[in-house]
Amino acid sequence: MPDPAVPPTPPVPLDALLARADLGLRRIAGPADPAVVVHWAHTSEMADPYPYLLGGELLLSAGVHVPDGAGAGYFDAYVSRIVAAGGAALGFGVAPVHDTVPGALVEACEMHGLPLLEVPPRTTFSAVARAVWQLMAQARTAELRRVTEAQQSLATAAARPDPVPSVLQQLARRLGGRAVLYGPEGTRIAAAGTDPGEETRTALAKLAEVVRPSGQEPSDARPSSASDTVAGLRLVAHALGNGEGFVLGTAAPQRDAGDHTIASVAAVLLSLLTGERHSGSGAGRSSALVRLLLGAAPAEVAPLLGGDRWRVVHGRPDGRAAPDPVAASALGAALGSSLVDVSGEVVRVLVPDGRTVERVPGWTLGVSAAAAPRDWPAADTQAARALARARATRTPVLRHGDRPTALTDLVPPAEADAHARALLAPIELSPALVDTLRTWLSLHGSWDRTAVALDVHRNTVRQRIARCASLLDADLDDPDVRMELWFALRRT
Repeated sequence: MPDPAVPPTPPVPLDALLARADLGLRRIAGPADPAVVVHWAHTSEMADPYPYLLGGELLLSAGVHVPDGAGAGYFDAYVSRIVAAGGAALGFGVAPVHDTVPGALVEACEMHGLPLLEVPPRTTFSAVARAVWQLMAQARTAELRRVTEAQQSLATAAARPDPVPSVLQQLARRLGGRAVLYGPEGTRIAAAGTDPGEETRTALAKLAEVVRPSGQEPSDARPSSASDTVAGLRLVAHALGNGEGFVLGTAAPQRDAGDHTIASVAAVLLSLLTGERHSGSGAGRSSALVRLLLGAAPAEVAPLLGGDRWRVVHGRPDGRAAPDPVAASALGAALGSSLVDVSGEVVRVLVPDGRTVERVPGWTLGVSAAAAPRDWPAADTQAARALARARATRTPVLRHGDRPTALTDLVPPAEADAHARALLAPIELSPALVDTLRTWLSLHGSWDRTAVALDVHRNTVRQRIARCASLLDADLDDPDVRMELWFALRRT
């Protein structure tokens, strides 16, 4: 069996052979259709070559089989048998048997729609066969290069923060058509490429139902792929291999040799991206969730998750698009954790303390200090602040420091909290002012970086800081004032 990962050798356009000046071939009958292709060249002097043809051949003959006085009936039967066998074209060699191509042969090829090429005396049939082989080798090299580049682009797309839309977009571009991901219920989850119209959309959705597995059927009861042609487009549906009912559908104007390979690679990637992770830890996570919902404390359920100390990681995609659940799962997989939560434009991941958090391409990460369950809320705040600083400083990964603040150790917590509340009382009812002041101080008074961190205009930052200075009746240019405010903000 051929390797499915390697595209079959593409055929050679007949026009490419005619364009070879060294051969000197000339079409003298039959359609001048650029879609006519040749799969190989075959030489035969049989009066009936039908039993020896597989289809797609350029049949080469010098007319040795033609009897003296052969008329239109002979050539009509000869050409009709070539057409019935699926021959792509007929090459007739001039000399040594015939000085010219018989007129009755030209008429028969014209009538049956078979391209007829005149092979000049200086061109051997071996030269024609070698030219076919050379063109096929060139086409195969180009096709392998196209498939390799497509595989690399699909793999790169799968590593982006929005992997599913990115893979579909790359697939649609490589196929020159449309790519759609259908969910288990038949709903369209994502799509990319040119919209083919209502008729084709409906046909593709119905084709997806042909391959979608049903819970009442054996796993092999339905085909893994199905195809159809609608409105001149080739429709193909691939059942994704995760068994969850996801289906990849494509609609393209043509089906080249490597397109099946490219679509298969995309189907494998989408299977990994949409598949649910089944492991022994899944039962532990479910049990932990149930116990939390029933009133258990985080410290009691933490052992079910596999560790006592964890880090909270806040991640935000570098692009403008908000992360979807699939992108969030991909980030969790990159960080080695399936404890993932999507909260607006930020993804929160709970990572075991023993696992190192490294840079993830396409994401900006803020990492908390290792914390026991009772301190997870504080770790969540640390990760959020670290992410804000990371975005402001354009740092891929920024970690919260583990070293305790010396000043905090010198002041009793209750007194420190009371002092913080009293100092910040004038602005405590305005979360926007508190957040802006905290971010501005953490970034050493930088207007631009604070604006980036808060995703607001720099003039908005200036107005809020001026408002804080007025309400607090404080000189925010004074380092001592800044230090005292920063101490207070750390306690809130």
